[in-house]
Amino acid sequence: MRLAWRLALRDLRAGGRGLWLLALCLFLGTAALAGIGSLSSSILGALASQSHVMLGGDLEMRVSQRLATVEETAAFAGAGRLSETVRMRAMAQPVGTGAPVLVTLKAVDSAWPLVGSFDLARGASAPRPHGLQAAIAPALADRMGLHIGNTLRIGSARLTVIGLIGNEPDKLGEGFNLGPTVLIDSAGLEATGLVQPGSLYEARYRLLLPPGADPGTVGATLLRRFPSAGWSVHTPDGAAGTLRQGIAQLGQFLLLVGLAALAIAGVGVGSGVSAYLTGKTRIIATLKVLGARSGTIATIFLVQLGLVAGGGIVAGLALGAGVPWLVVAAVGDLLPVPLQLGVYPEPLLVAAGLGLLVALLFALPALARARSIPAATLLRDTLAPQTRPSPAVLAGIASLLAALVALAVLTASDRLIALYFTGATAVLLVLLWLVGLALRATLRRLPTPKRPLFRLALANLHRPGAATDRLVVALGLGFSLFVALAIIDTSLSAEMHGAAPAKAPRFFAIDLQPEDEASFRAAVTRAAPGATIEAVPSLRGAIVALKGRRVADMKSLPPEAWILKGDRTITWSATLPPRNDVTAGRWWPAHYHGPPLVSLEDKAAQGLGLRVGDMITVSVLGVEVPARIAALRKVDWGGLGLNFALVFSPGYIEEAPHGLLASVYAPPGRDGAIARAVADALPSVSMIRTGDLIADIASVLGQVGIAIRAAAGVTIAAGIVVLIGAVTASGQARRADIAILKLLGASRAQLLLGQAIEYALLATLLAGVALLVGGLGGWTVVTRLFALPWAPDGEVVAATLLVSIAGTLGIGLLASLPALATRPARMLRDG
Repeated sequence: MRLAWRLALRDLRAGGRGLWLLALCLFLGTAALAGIGSLSSSILGALASQSHVMLGGDLEMRVSQRLATVEETAAFAGAGRLSETVRMRAMAQPVGTGAPVLVTLKAVDSAWPLVGSFDLARGASAPRPHGLQAAIAPALADRMGLHIGNTLRIGSARLTVIGLIGNEPDKLGEGFNLGPTVLIDSAGLEATGLVQPGSLYEARYRLLLPPGADPGTVGATLLRRFPSAGWSVHTPDGAAGTLRQGIAQLGQFLLLVGLAALAIAGVGVGSGVSAYLTGKTRIIATLKVLGARSGTIATIFLVQLGLVAGGGIVAGLALGAGVPWLVVAAVGDLLPVPLQLGVYPEPLLVAAGLGLLVALLFALPALARARSIPAATLLRDTLAPQTRPSPAVLAGIASLLAALVALAVLTASDRLIALYFTGATAVLLVLLWLVGLALRATLRRLPTPKRPLFRLALANLHRPGAATDRLVVALGLGFSLFVALAIIDTSLSAEMHGAAPAKAPRFFAIDLQPEDEASFRAAVTRAAPGATIEAVPSLRGAIVALKGRRVADMKSLPPEAWILKGDRTITWSATLPPRNDVTAGRWWPAHYHGPPLVSLEDKAAQGLGLRVGDMITVSVLGVEVPARIAALRKVDWGGLGLNFALVFSPGYIEEAPHGLLASVYAPPGRDGAIARAVADALPSVSMIRTGDLIADIASVLGQVGIAIRAAAGVTIAAGIVVLIGAVTASGQARRADIAILKLLGASRAQLLLGQAIEYALLATLLAGVALLVGGLGGWTVVTRLFALPWAPDGEVVAATLLVSIAGTLGIGLLASLPALATRPARMLRDG
């Protein structure tokens, strides 16, 4: 062992430059995994450390469309220090001229905030709003041209702007806002007159508990005291749950993309190790002639590979650990929460473990070949036929592969998705490798071209020792990923900016009272003659029991149980709503007035294991309504019309205080007139412009797309390194060919053209593979995962493939330049 170490270090100092490909590939793959994991951990760590501030206390009790009763308020106050907050959407309009703007109205009491501090920007006329005063978000001031002292009309109230919101401690915990925030107090909310029976608003009661009190236990006690009142309990662990879940899911997806980059890097590791050991043929042969055993030789090169791989992995970990600092320096102001900077051991250990397993997995076959081939064969022919791996080597490969999959899956936040992804990646790698082998075999059997340059280019792709199969795996996977991303991105864009807006209404109207429907229709028609209006009754409700089993008693909810998480907007209808198709059961008769029946969206029912005839219980304004499932429906959500997961039969449910939801279909160009007309006639009605909603969603998707492309860029970088390494690995054979061709009269331009033909042919073949593989992957995500129409942009996909071809051609030629500079005399003299 000591001898093996001494020889390994001596040889590494003398000729270890050949392992640069191994180090660079592992550096890229490890840096991607460590960087993504560190960034995700720093964001989630920041959310965890600020959870009490984001929630606004130790415990939050939340209810829709009503305030707490006197008994409930007393119970909350008895548990700890109490603060009441009411949130709703409203239309804000500057007094005088100006179009109304949708805002998030937030009314707080004098005890708010229980945790953290509320601050207004410099220049405010008062520290916080009282009575007919309001503090507004800077975005609203910029959009409406408002200044301190201006008057803003919301509902029936005229509110004076006292300042711009500087720090709102519980902003992230409030969830997604459709408009900028306007902060008022309880007296201001009463003055607006917006809280009416059926109005859509949410009341939140935050509590500061005594030291040592457990929020979960206190919340469960309060729920048991008011079991049918529609309350939901929130603790600091779930603060900013949607944001936390979104960041965790995005981080998980990016980690999987990073794992794909590491897999491509593994192909480079295999190429680099194979080329390195091929260059050590004479050393291995000499050692065997001098009596060195195969185990000693394997130990020598295993030590070398371990040291170089360790250096690449450590460098990648160092860069990955510093990614949060780099992100803060570059785009810190755009992040949803200030990062909690620090070194996070878990993602670094996972990245190191995966990198080490990949290095061993892809280096093992080359090590086994160097260990098993006799010295005489090595001295006679460096391109001798490769022997089949022994059972021990195959067992080692299988063990390493199982460990790699286990580590990737067990450390993932969503293990099922990670298992599917790693399985699909493994299958794809095998298929691409088989495609590469088939490509070499096919090219070998093609008729020999008459033109010498074409004949030479074709021969270089299938000659002994050619790296065509490895390049197909590495670059094919990278190209396929970019094609899939282009298809997904353009299909989403087509739906968001094309099909969806074309089918979508111009506005949604909320907080419309039934007695005001006629006035609303008249106002819209005056502003946009010929406009079409759909109005349906609506109220909020939550499913509290399934087939007699209380949802609160379920220890865990399946991922498909989104319909059970919080309140949902529900409606009732005598007839089947538009854009709905019954898939199971039958719709109730038009004049049905029996026991409550309900229809569920079919996918939601499938996720909960519900069928026609099952019973569910829905809590509406504190009253539990049991209903039998009469029908399941397929809903066209893509049109952005008025659609509901829960639709009741008329009758009993109509007795609840409710409002109306309306959608307005009108010609483009009348949005401003419609919004002003409704604001003048019915100030309490909030108008949500669909274009703004689509723009907000598109903006979020765009930011997610940038993150995905950045991670995918590492994959392409790994593929580039593999391409350069493959060209470098075949440098000896290429230099010999070039020397002979130069002696035969070939010019440098002809040789360069031959190389260009070779890489252009390879890149074109890879583009065909990527179009097939990436197209299938993109189709699966778009149609199966997102359930959207298949609408890729052919020009964007073609441009992606052209850029990939051009990049492969350019990089291949640049990597070939050293071989083209070979002098025949030196080559013939040195052998």
